[in-house]
Amino acid sequence: MLTITIQEKELFDEASQVFFKLPSATLMLEHSLVSLSKWESIWGKPFLDGTKKTTEETRSYVACMNLAPVPSEEVYKYISDEDVVRISEYIDSKQTATWFKQDPTARPSNEIVTAEIIYYWMIAHTIPFEAQYWHLNKLITLIKVCNEKNKPARKSKMPTRDMAASRRMLNQQRKTQLGTSG
Repeated sequence: MLTITIQEKELFDEASQVFFKLPSATLMLEHSLVSLSKWESIWGKPFLDGTKKTTEETRSYVACMNLAPVPSEEVYKYISDEDVVRISEYIDSKQTATWFKQDPTARPSNEIVTAEIIYYWMIAHTIPFEAQYWHLNKLITLIKVCNEKNKPARKSKMPTRDMAASRRMLNQQRKTQLGTSG
């Protein structure tokens, strides 16, 4: 969880020509499957599609991540640039010590990942629904671990020369057994 405090600010409303105070607020942000699902419900598009989000979409995601009450939705407009950097670093953080060996021959997946796809993966691997509140990167890492552990064991490949020798030997045994010349 990331906690950010937005200081009280005195602002000017152009429309009414009046000064007003925006009260301070503490945001308790959690980048989770629940946040992702809320955002996708609002915007009707995948969050994890790799496209750059607009300022409005980014503010909306911060609001979806927030677990604390805020005095006004205006608070999200006044998040400092430093806090935006902290939020981005938090979203991008691994949140786990697990790592995977990269397969250079593996093709990247073209599958569009949405909240429902991740929920499906959770169900398929019998991951408890309480994990929907974990940091999203930690949950996705657990899903990858489940995928790796559920893969069938690889048979060790025999070198080509050994395979050819084995076939020659088997063919010779069959010829002898059947009394044929080939």
